[in-house]
Parts: sequence; structure tokens; C-alpha cells
Amino acid sequence: MRETTAGLRSSGFFRFIDPKVFLGENALKGQKLLAQGNTLGMKAIINAPCKGKSLKETKEKDKYMIDSSAFQGKKAAYYTLGCKLNFSETSTFGKMLEDMGVITAKKGEKADICLINTCSVTEVADHKCRQAIHRMVRNNPGAFVIVTGCYAQLESENVSKIEGVDLVLGANEKAHLIQYLSDAWAQKFAQENGLASQVPQSSDAEISQSSDAETSQNSDAETAQNGDAAALHQHYSVKTKEIKTFQPSCSRGNRTRYFLKVQDGCNYYCTYCTIPFARGNSRNPSIQSLVAQCEQAAAEGGKEIVITGVNIGDFGQTTHERFIDLVKAMDQVEGIKRYRISSLEPDLCDDDLIEYCAQSRAFMPHFHIPLQSGSDEVLKLMHRRYDKALFAHKVNLIKEKMPDAFIGVDVMVGCRGETPECFEECYEFLKSLPVTQLHVFPYSERPGTAALKIPYVVDEKEKKKRSKRLLELSDQKTQEFYAQYIGTEAEVLFEKAPRGKAMHGFTKNYIRVELSPALAKEEYDNQLIKVRLGDFNHDKTALKGELL
Repeated sequence: MRETTAGLRSSGFFRFIDPKVFLGENALKGQKLLAQGNTLGMKAIINAPCKGKSLKETKEKDKYMIDSSAFQGKKAAYYTLGCKLNFSETSTFGKMLEDMGVITAKKGEKADICLINTCSVTEVADHKCRQAIHRMVRNNPGAFVIVTGCYAQLESENVSKIEGVDLVLGANEKAHLIQYLSDAWAQKFAQENGLASQVPQSSDAEISQSSDAETSQNSDAETAQNGDAAALHQHYSVKTKEIKTFQPSCSRGNRTRYFLKVQDGCNYYCTYCTIPFARGNSRNPSIQSLVAQCEQAAAEGGKEIVITGVNIGDFGQTTHERFIDLVKAMDQVEGIKRYRISSLEPDLCDDDLIEYCAQSRAFMPHFHIPLQSGSDEVLKLMHRRYDKALFAHKVNLIKEKMPDAFIGVDVMVGCRGETPECFEECYEFLKSLPVTQLHVFPYSERPGTAALKIPYVVDEKEKKKRSKRLLELSDQKTQEFYAQYIGTEAEVLFEKAPRGKAMHGFTKNYIRVELSPALAKEEYDNQLIKVRLGDFNHDKTALKGELL
């Protein structure tokens, strides 16, 4: 077997046809590639699409070998925007690259690979995504730049044109990140060495044809127009209805808590929201697979898991299971001391679920329930699936069954149709409820959403005024909640802090506790420690903790 091209590193996808042949046919005119004496990373054998086949057409038996030797010792930098789900997914991407031999770049180090996981919930989020991409390119010259996430799905072609961007992966394609990266990495290497014409082009014709964009491979002329001839500027993004894949994620990242993704996508299509278009319809893995991930987290020493997703109460659309059954199964996993349920729609927060959590072994008295508006008129305009009465019932039932419960609430300010009267109704409604904290989001116009048809528009100054009032109400409610527990004892799960800095952690009911630098010790990280809760810290964001 001879080398087809001198100096060409064997990287990308190769069909494992003959065990006697280290690398099989690679579509280079029937020739074969030699691994140049390198031992391939055998742990990188995965399912991947055959060249010329779509993902749908790929059979289970079709396997490719990825040459992980090309990635050994490379450094990667990550940047995440948006929700806890995004942070969990980024952490998973990092683990996938780590398994390929990639190490995380330290602060100030130049990275060989940059991955930006984007958000597109607001116009501000879009702007921050573009800023992050430009900053990553500027700080890591010559790096291979990957962009994924919601903004990448919605604006894949435009994102791909940003100077320095090599690969853009939408919601369906990010599940196959390593496959796409390996293929594109080989292409870029060949391009930089004048070998582009001899390297198989990336990708699946079927994927390109079903894309929102016309093609994933820019011409040389187009690339030059972008002012960056070295970048690949490839983009893959299927239409919303074709988003079918589920990217598993159970990741600790740099936090004590694990974030377990149990569901993705949303079927609600609220008038103001782009998330269903960015992530597709609701889908989920099996309860059995999620329990296995919890068991793995416990085996790694994890003590707390946050259940995340886009619309987690809608769990079961794929497997015809129920969210409450998932909760009950997780509650049985030994080693996990705490579970927290992230954002749960009011209409999907079953009374039975509240009853179960109140008496469960490990589910904490902590709920986050999106309200969005405390006006029934506005809720109808938003196409929300509940009214004020239902929301109040859920909040009051939680407090009845779990008096110590922390309840966070999402509320949107200044959406179309929110007249001054509607806002005052919302304010008074929230003021009357025993909720703990408000997450206030100014409404942002999103292209293509039904909300744009609503005629009443709130100006930006008024949005800021309303946001300020609600944030002040939130601070008042949170501080009143915290104050009830001054002088009491509580168990706190602490998180590692920089040397010489205060440590922080949370009680069962999500009170943030601060341990002074004098008391903080590295060995307290990921440990449940009993403390006495003292007065507020300097900015009233936590209670001071005294070790018992």
C-alpha cells in the first residue's frame, strides 16, 4: 500500500472494510491512504454516514474510523451563551473532544479549536453570539472555529460567512459534531497544503439538499469575499421539521452540580418564541437511558443533578413515557443526594408531581415555573396554555406541600399587547404570590414570529421602567425569603472557589450560602456540609455560613 499524497495526514472518515487494511477505501480514485506509521485512536470508532449517503440511509453496520491522532495534544477553547441546557451540551462537546485527545486551553493560551455554542432567544443574544465569534477568531489566529447552537441553526449561512468560521452545525448536526469536525479538519489541512482538490468534499448530498441554505461548501470566490481565504465557511442546517436527533448530555463542567438533559425541542410555538424553530419539536430518550446516566454521575462522585431541557414537562413525546415516572425512577438512584427540576411549564406541573416531590427522597423543594405574564389577556396573545388561576393554584399547592420551597418565576416585560393596565395587573399578581425570585426578560422582537402581527408596541424606555420595578420586587421577595432562615441550620453543597476567595453553595431550598475565605477549604468542594445561616453578605446575594 502506498501513500497517495506526500505529507497528507490521514484524518477524517474512513470505512473499515478489511481488518488487514488499516484505512479502507476513501473515495480517492480507488486509492488507499496510509496512516504514516501512526497508530490510529481506536476509541474513536463510531457510526457515521457513508460518503454519498444521507444520515437516514446510513445502516447500522456502516462504520467509520476517525483518526484521532490528528487531534492528540490540540487545545480547545469553549464559549457558551444562553441557558443551562447549552452549558450542559458544551460540556458534553468538550468531553467528546477530550476523548479524541484534545485538551482544554488554559486562560490566555492560544487554542487550536474554538467552539462557540450560541443562543438566539433575543436580539441581544444574537449580537453577543457574533461578538463572541469575532473575539474567538481574533484571540486564536489560525484556529479551527466551530459554531453551533440556536443561532447557528437559525442563521447558519450568515454565521458561516463570518471571518474565520470554519464549520457551522445546526440542531440536527451537532449530535455528529466529531464526524463533521474530523472531515472538515482533513479538508482544511489539505487546503492549507494545496491538496484541496484531492480530498473528499464534506458531505452528504442529502443533507445539503434538505438544508435551509443552498449548499454547505462555499466557492473559492465566496470565501475570498469574506476576507478570509483560509477558513472553510461550511454550514449544515436542516429544516425545523427534519430536526430529529437527540444529543445526550449529562455534564458537570466546572460546577459541582451535574446537568442532565432529559428532553429537547418544543411543540408549543408561543407567539414570541423562536426556540421551536431553533431546536425542533419535542423529543426525548428513554427513562432507562437517563437513569443509567444518573448512575454514571453517582459513580463519578456527583451528588446533585439538575434536570434540564427545553420543555421538560413534555417528556415522553418520543418514548410515550411520563415525566413523573422519570422523576420516580431517578429518585431510586443511590448516591445522588439531590435533584432539582429546572423550568417546568405550569400546565405540565402536575399536582401528582408536586405531591411526589414533597415526600421524595432526593427531589429538592425548589421549582422554577415560567409565568411570562400575569395578565390573562396577554397570556392569550402569547398563546400560552394556562391562565392566572392555574398558575396561582400550582404556586399555592407547592407552598402548601413544601412550605420551605424556593419558587423562581420567568416573566417577560414589554411584549406586544402589554398595555400599561396589563402590566399593572401582572405586577400586582406577582406581588400577591408567595414566589421567591423573578427572572425578568425584556421582550425582544424575533423575525418570523407571530407576535409581530400584534399591533400594540411598548417602547424601549417603558420596557426598562417596567423591568426595574419587577427587579426591585424580585429583590424584595428574595431577601424576605432568605431572612426567614437566618439563625437556622442547613446542609450546604459547596462549590470550588479560587484560592483566597469565598466559597459558595446552596441549601436544599436553594438559599445561596457564602463561606468566608478564612473558612473556605478546597476539600469542601462537592461536599455536603452543615452550617448555621448567618446574616446577609455585603451585597445581599447570599447568607453567611458558619461551620458547625
